Amino acid sequence: MRMSDRLEAVAAQPMVPRIAHVRRRRHDAPDAWTLELEMADGGHFEYAPGQFNMLTAFGVGEAAISMSGDPASPRLIHTIRAVGPVSRALTELGSGHPIGVRGPFGIGWPMAAAEGRDVVLVAGGLGMAPLRPALYRLLGERARYGKVTLLFGSRRPEDIVFHHEVESWRARFDIDVQVTVDHAGSDWRGHVGVVTTLIARLELDPAKTIAMVCGPEVMMRFVAMSLVDRGLAEDAIYLSMERNMKCAIGHCGHCQLGPTFICRDGPVFAYRRLKPLLGVKEL
Repeated sequence: MRMSDRLEAVAAQPMVPRIAHVRRRRHDAPDAWTLELEMADGGHFEYAPGQFNMLTAFGVGEAAISMSGDPASPRLIHTIRAVGPVSRALTELGSGHPIGVRGPFGIGWPMAAAEGRDVVLVAGGLGMAPLRPALYRLLGERARYGKVTLLFGSRRPEDIVFHHEVESWRARFDIDVQVTVDHAGSDWRGHVGVVTTLIARLELDPAKTIAMVCGPEVMMRFVAMSLVDRGLAEDAIYLSMERNMKCAIGHCGHCQLGPTFICRDGPVFAYRRLKPLLGVKEL
């Protein structure tokens, strides 16, 4: 089947999963696993950095999971934290097991708007997974962008996801990588503190900088406020939201945030749009 035919089929039946098989499974953090999937029809799965899929563990259920691989690669990569029955079942799938894939869905990171500008990526914990495709794109098309900075915060050193890859990025000369942890033992030689402490000492030109932020919601709110304090415009800061997405096409209402649907209108939003909503209790 041609790629155009596959995309038309997905658009016509967005609730019907395609079949893929687990090719590899890798343990990336104490409770996080990365699955490399291969589509059963042999096709290349195309998506934009920041988009997500609905993954089905047959007989258990379905969950929204962001892509975490390189968009330029034929491999389809998802990194999943085992926190409930569905995500736990997904992380337990071994090589050769079938898995359902619906997608891609949503609006991703503003890669076109970032061209010619400095880019700051701020990740908290597993928030590094949805940002990873954007970072691959930035490094793969390095000449299109200005200075690239990654600020990565984790609870403990052992919780740092993609640890070996983060170290390889730190060894490069075309990206500035800073890592911090909330709690560390005596053997940790890096920075200790919440990720906003890295923003306070960051060298940046607010007028030419765009920021992409992903992590726990409270962390993103404080990161956005810190970036605004450093002079960034609210519409130059983008956050990736994750709120109980069930259908992925704006029908069920589970992910509604005020007048917006995270699955349909996001998951990536400009901070200016989210700011009035994030401060509302229990919204």
